[in-house]
Amino acid sequence: MYPNLYSFFVDVFGAAPAFTKYLNSFGFFVALAFIAAALVLTKGLQLKEKKGFLSPKEEKRVFGKPASAIELIINGLLGFLMGYKILGAFLQAGDETLDPQSFIFSSQGNWGAGILLALLFAGLKWYEKNKDKAAKPEERMVRIWPHERVGDMTVLAALFGFGGAKIFHNLENWDDFVKDPIGSLISFSGLTFYGGLICAGVAIMIFAKRKNISLRHLADCFGPALMIAYAVGRIGCQVAGDGDWGILNSAYTADSTGTVRLAEPGDFQKTLEQHKDYYLKQEFQQISSINEIPHKAFKAPSFLPVWMVAYTYPHNVNSMGAHIAGCEGEEHCNYLPVPVFPTPFYETIVAGLFFGALLFFRKRIHLPGALCSLYLILTGIERFFVEKIRVNTKYEDLPFQPTQAEIISISLILLGIALYFVCKKKAATDK
Repeated sequence: MYPNLYSFFVDVFGAAPAFTKYLNSFGFFVALAFIAAALVLTKGLQLKEKKGFLSPKEEKRVFGKPASAIELIINGLLGFLMGYKILGAFLQAGDETLDPQSFIFSSQGNWGAGILLALLFAGLKWYEKNKDKAAKPEERMVRIWPHERVGDMTVLAALFGFGGAKIFHNLENWDDFVKDPIGSLISFSGLTFYGGLICAGVAIMIFAKRKNISLRHLADCFGPALMIAYAVGRIGCQVAGDGDWGILNSAYTADSTGTVRLAEPGDFQKTLEQHKDYYLKQEFQQISSINEIPHKAFKAPSFLPVWMVAYTYPHNVNSMGAHIAGCEGEEHCNYLPVPVFPTPFYETIVAGLFFGALLFFRKRIHLPGALCSLYLILTGIERFFVEKIRVNTKYEDLPFQPTQAEIISISLILLGIALYFVCKKKAATDK
């Protein structure tokens, strides 16, 4: 496991700059996911534009106007915040006692770096506007194509996506939220994909409506983009070991170094009893007895590596599990005593295959909205079945005791089916 890029560089190259400790592996792959989604979305919109399904919108823009005081102040404040916090954290990267998360959400910072970046950001905005300054500013109408708005849509998706993911995670883990509301809200861990999908989707629909972008055609472009983003994002979950893994595979056990081996009769119960505090107080807080801990026994076929069905997530980013023997002087020194099914790996593979299927059908499905319907059905099916071997909080008061993701995944499948027939009816009416 590589909780941050520092651990990756040290493992591969033997050394790494101190500041890479603050570059979280999960965050790195989330950034890659947004980049991949933006590229796929841009390509999809351009294809729709070439076929005449999407048109540009004319907007009034002012050219030759110098930077206003408000623009300079906003850019200066943004620069100060980044310098005071982000650059300040990197400048203190050599301090082994520094906790990046606590630093970001505290009043601590570097005033010099903040002032420097404030002046730099404000100066760049002034230069950008000043070089095009005209004696008489001119208003002109410009045509903006939908694919040119991908940057705006990506920012909206990031803001509302992370906000929604955090909100839905806390709703799913309400007891933990009540115990520490502030800590739960500002924690970097704990994100629910479907919460982000729903909130980001609503924000982008409102944006598209304001910009006169066809929702059905835009949704078709978003389907493949969201699927590849999910596949890449799950790589981050697997690499960092963020706790988003499957249930225990009782066919295996692990020694104190995290090395996996086949379990002998009685090893499973013995290991659970030995690490009872961890399993009942951290991993399965809603369970009162180790006999209720969910597990399945599955031995890897000879043609598969054992880690594909039983993984201990050594050095995981949340430091969950037992201490790794001989691991000293590191922040992340834990492994899972009983190996688990690495569900993020499974989801990356399945989402990657579904992404290929969506690209295959992108030029073959001509009904507006149908590709989005297919995406909703596929993503719902994928998540519903992976929930069968994932660790998740269940709603005990509801019939069948479903998880939040199971409820939403079934809803997405039904929504995808309903959307297809609505789009089909809409297309018949438009003829």
